[in-house]
Amino acid sequence: MTAPGGPGNGPLPTSGIARHIWRTKYRFSGGPSPEQDITDTWQRVARALAEPEPADREAWQARFREALEGFRFLPAGRILAGAGTGHRVTLFNCFVMGRIEDAMEGIFDALKEGAVTMQQGGGVGYDFSTLRPRGTVVGRTRTIASGPVAFMDIWDAMCATVLSTGARRGAMMATLRCDHPDIAEFVDAKREAGRLTRFNVSVLVSDAFMEAVRADADWPLVFPADSLGAAEGEGGAVERHWPGFEGPVTCRVLRTVRARELWQRITAATFDTAEPGVVFIDRVNQWNNLWYREHISATNPCGEEPLPPYGSCNLGSVNLAAFVRDPFGADARLDLAAIAELVPTAVRMLDNVIDASRFPLARQAAVEHGNRRIGLGVTGLADALIMLGLRYDSEAGRDQAETAMGTITEAAYRASAQLAREKGAFPDLEAERYLEGRFVARLPADIREAIAAHGIRNSHLTSIAPTGTISLLADNVSGGLEPAFGFRFRRRVLELDGSTSEYPVEDYAHRLWRQRHGSEAPLPAAFVRAADLAPADHLAMQAALQPWVDSSISKTINIPADFPFADFRDVYERAYELGAKGCTTYRPTAGRGAVLEAGEAPHCCSLERETD
Repeated sequence: MTAPGGPGNGPLPTSGIARHIWRTKYRFSGGPSPEQDITDTWQRVARALAEPEPADREAWQARFREALEGFRFLPAGRILAGAGTGHRVTLFNCFVMGRIEDAMEGIFDALKEGAVTMQQGGGVGYDFSTLRPRGTVVGRTRTIASGPVAFMDIWDAMCATVLSTGARRGAMMATLRCDHPDIAEFVDAKREAGRLTRFNVSVLVSDAFMEAVRADADWPLVFPADSLGAAEGEGGAVERHWPGFEGPVTCRVLRTVRARELWQRITAATFDTAEPGVVFIDRVNQWNNLWYREHISATNPCGEEPLPPYGSCNLGSVNLAAFVRDPFGADARLDLAAIAELVPTAVRMLDNVIDASRFPLARQAAVEHGNRRIGLGVTGLADALIMLGLRYDSEAGRDQAETAMGTITEAAYRASAQLAREKGAFPDLEAERYLEGRFVARLPADIREAIAAHGIRNSHLTSIAPTGTISLLADNVSGGLEPAFGFRFRRRVLELDGSTSEYPVEDYAHRLWRQRHGSEAPLPAAFVRAADLAPADHLAMQAALQPWVDSSISKTINIPADFPFADFRDVYERAYELGAKGCTTYRPTAGRGAVLEAGEAPHCCSLERETD
């Protein structure tokens, strides 16, 4: 399989792992003409995404094909796998599901919706905060509630059974509020070996909780009063904005803990097991472009898309490594003009995905057609910085990354405003209130003026996904905004028949350097791996890009095995202070090993299950 015009500004020789990824995940072998190489896949995807155009479809097909060539623009995996195949699958990678009603019928209705969604290829996220705590009385039947974590076990078993598409199983995210009475059980659930292995789990951390941690204050654990028996709780009530309710609702205090003790428990579990992650949920809602109509309490499985009930992930990434001119040379530069020129085509392609895709559920279709949310991000950042001679952990490297993301974001919003003039604004737009949103208020004046005049086609436009699989497809450019894991290693992957194979993997920038300078030439200082960087440097890159991302960022902060726990806890507190919307860390232990070691699957989103 060859791909003309790759990141090396010439023919792109794809590796064995890239051929495996294409063959098992993205090649369409059905129909009268099975795809022979990646160029056939690009042609299929371009044709399918040009179909929703009202006119000039052949011209748009050519432009879409050009954007895909050389892996300059990488649509998310469900798009590559499903577009134009005629299969009954969704082109959306992930969904946040609807509210789980606190009754047996509602719980199993939600389980069914999740199974249907995963069967068609989508990962799912759920907020389990709506389920009453373990040990409370169920009013109608007078039975004792099992609590949300017990029901998560049922979801986990379902996910183990439901095969999504190809060599890929569905991924799930579970969230729970930091003031839910079962939060301790939720936090510690993954300490039990083999439990909830198909879930990523994250705690919804509020501003009030972080303030209570700082003040070493008491922290009430609560649940809506109307769902509890008259005698349950230790007395007292508070007002909370609880998922599924319009406005604040009266919640009864079931017990009180020390905020710092709960924070210690959360971070200790993460230190030991890599989970739960943390979502700073108030910040998510404060910066939501649709603040005037949505309340978000869950994310997709990798955390880069906080979404409302039945919201969808429609993702794609600009491969920054493909836009480095004169790599490793004296005049090495990132071609920002070419990136800005590509972005409107990428936005149009993702917008057309909405009209080209099937949806597992009618409610998902209604939400997505109402807000037309897309998530354009980056991949190949670390390799691009290496090729530019910039260390990932340098101020210059962060400045270059921020400039690139700023270029993408402003070009995307301009393109979406122009699309609104051509095709109409997203139906849920209330222009005056939209323009009051914190993120939109910071956009350049010309973009805001265009939105005021003609609206905007998409409610949200940017998100940075992990891109693990599609980056391997692009000859192993570094994924998302992550540093390179390693420059040479081996990776075990699942074949379509259920067997496993092992492939050598070489980082794209490393291979390009070796091709030009030989196998013995010392690597320049810009060649840094994830494990070479201090946790603060990982976090600093995430913080540098977040102001340009209207959704969120999937980022794993690598922690050394011998990192002191007190410093580890400070990473999360620093993430909050720097304005991050969430924080995820990974510390290797004897039981888990390092991320991406052959045979390891430390998170639910392994190559076989990840959401891109």
